[in-house]
Amino acid sequence: MEARPRPSGVRRVTAKKRPRPDASSNSARKLQRREIAAFPERTFAASTTRERFRNIQLQEEFDTYDPKENSSLLPYLRKRSEIIEIVGARDIIFALSQLGVCAAFSRVKNQRICFLNGSPDEVIRSLFYNKNNDSLITVSVYGSENFSALRCRTTRIEYIRRGKPDAGFPLFETESLRWPGFVEFDDVNGKVLTYSAQDSTYKVFDLKNYTLLYTISDKDVQEIKISPGIMLLIYSRKKGYIPLEILSIEDGKRLKSFRHLLHRNKKIDFIEQFNEKLLVKQDGENLQILDVTNSKITEVSSNEFVTPSAFIFLYEMQLFLTFRNRSVSVWNFRGELVTSFEDHLLWHPDCNTNSIYITSNQDLIISYCKAEPDDPSSEDNACSINISEILTGKCMAKIKAGNLCKQKSSKFLCTPLEALGDITSLYYDEEREEIITGNHQGLIHVWSN
Repeated sequence: MEARPRPSGVRRVTAKKRPRPDASSNSARKLQRREIAAFPERTFAASTTRERFRNIQLQEEFDTYDPKENSSLLPYLRKRSEIIEIVGARDIIFALSQLGVCAAFSRVKNQRICFLNGSPDEVIRSLFYNKNNDSLITVSVYGSENFSALRCRTTRIEYIRRGKPDAGFPLFETESLRWPGFVEFDDVNGKVLTYSAQDSTYKVFDLKNYTLLYTISDKDVQEIKISPGIMLLIYSRKKGYIPLEILSIEDGKRLKSFRHLLHRNKKIDFIEQFNEKLLVKQDGENLQILDVTNSKITEVSSNEFVTPSAFIFLYEMQLFLTFRNRSVSVWNFRGELVTSFEDHLLWHPDCNTNSIYITSNQDLIISYCKAEPDDPSSEDNACSINISEILTGKCMAKIKAGNLCKQKSSKFLCTPLEALGDITSLYYDEEREEIITGNHQGLIHVWSN
């Protein structure tokens, strides 16, 4: 999984020449379109949020490691490894380990249903829940192909629930997704983008039925960014400018072509598209926010806006989150800092978005955090799961060691304190109001009130 800043609702998987055991997935969470609550209701929402997370306890534990079940896999796949991705689909929890083993668990029966690895040399790289047809898409590489070609497969959730993961079928078999090819799932627009490096061809498929919609063949296209309703094509850089083109995501028709002027001999930190706004940042230069409808440019000082490690775009709120050096900030497209979060220092220094979840109505961010350096009541390595309000930056609730000390845990391999102290991936099931975490041992923990 290529760790890179991508808009929320978009997930890209890039083929590699060989498996990377330390690769992390940039699994920014999928966002559904819902109306944001009006301001007078926020006080009530805050109180219900605190109540919802007030007495969270460790309720269940699942294990992705099973030497008997995995005895047919390649030797290095049989080891315990950390959980890098958790995906929820109704009453099913899917957990993917760093080594590429994926297991499905039932929250109704509270037991493991099956493993999804279909062959001994299959290494699953990423998961995507397709809510359009209630199925799970797995993206894998195989030892027989030197782990260099991506293979996609879709399986109905109902088949997985019955313990029949082999009842699915392959996708995009005609595409050559060898390195540096990729496949990208766009949940917001309901599209799939593939890139075949062999012939420099991009293809867009319908996520509902996987039919081919159109093809883009141009060797000068260096990158494609997806935003609601549109795609931004970034062409090879020229002297003093970069050619850009905006296409309709539905039919690929050209909507606008233009050039954006650049400072010579300065590398481009990033180019991101969000609806009609284009964000461009060069090394040591100000952030430029271009409105492509009228060519108006807003600049933000490089002292105020430092190049982040990752973005998450909040489509409904017309805001975006930036992640840098364990901190999270919220910006608007006028270049103004909207929120700096209180008591929300991320645990992972690389801003790994696997341990971050944004709720579907975009009001809360749930993250794995560490104690602030100036907090006298916490130990140096104190950790917690923090629930904060995005618009205000206020910490609404926190799951920390002090809340878990009295809980008995004889039925679990990990005590609640051990489970809290070792989190590598985090997911929030909004329907069941459960926080699900994974750790370095390949264990899954379910937390709820």
